[in-house]
Amino acid sequence: MADVDPVRRSFLARMMQVLGGVAVLEAGWIAVSALVPRRRTTPLMDEPGVTIAGPVQRFEIGSVTAFGDGKFYLARLEDGGFLAVHRKCTHLGCSVPWIADEKRFACPCHASAFDIHGDVINAPAPRPLDLFPVTIENGIVKVDTGRLIRRKSFEPSQAVRA
Repeated sequence: MADVDPVRRSFLARMMQVLGGVAVLEAGWIAVSALVPRRRTTPLMDEPGVTIAGPVQRFEIGSVTAFGDGKFYLARLEDGGFLAVHRKCTHLGCSVPWIADEKRFACPCHASAFDIHGDVINAPAPRPLDLFPVTIENGIVKVDTGRLIRRKSFEPSQAVRA
């Protein structure tokens, strides 16, 4: 019986070493994963940072469509123009949902509100929602999410028409 205890102890000691090693490897993997940026691939991209939204006819006049992993909304204005409106509130960066019934973007954090153009209709947001550049090529709407446009107010020239 005296021989059983040393064998059991050495087995338990080795198991603790193995489990400790696994824990260190997991912690290292988590640290590396946190420090190394992930490459995002979106199936609807024809060049880096450009999202293909779809054909112009897909978007009804006065509609707002969510796109890009929560990055922007594509608004089709009453005059037929398009705006790619960034989802982040200009107050503190909260994600602002489009409230279709009220026809406005409403920040859930501090009650800022924005119209379909992204203009502030209820403070504390200091300025309108930012935009992403929109292009229309061969009837296809494309949004460049690699470039953010800061602005002070909506101007009709910001909307891209087919």
